[in-house]
Amino acid sequence: MEWIHYISYFFGGAFLTNALPHFVSGLMGRPFQSPFAKPPGQGLSSPTVNALWGFFNLAVGYVLVCRVGSFDLRSTDHIVALGLGVLVISVMSSRVFGRFNGGNLPAP
Repeated sequence: MEWIHYISYFFGGAFLTNALPHFVSGLMGRPFQSPFAKPPGQGLSSPTVNALWGFFNLAVGYVLVCRVGSFDLRSTDHIVALGLGVLVISVMSSRVFGRFNGGNLPAP
């Protein structure tokens, strides 16, 4: 398998993970930070914008995982590449958005 497939699976995992908070916020009718807010990534976007942004992220994640190479759920190296993308975007998002949503509390 080519190295570019691993990169695609990594970013596919990141896009699929990024889709979750946006899509769910949109479905729940709640505003959430997005790249389209003012200021970008800090202000709140409407639920409709978040639903559309979440759907876009799902579509891109699907293309990167399912249409590039031949992703196999039973292949450890494929799952590791995807899982690392999920892990990296999860930790980054928790750090960035935690300060807006009360998640970055000082250590005791």
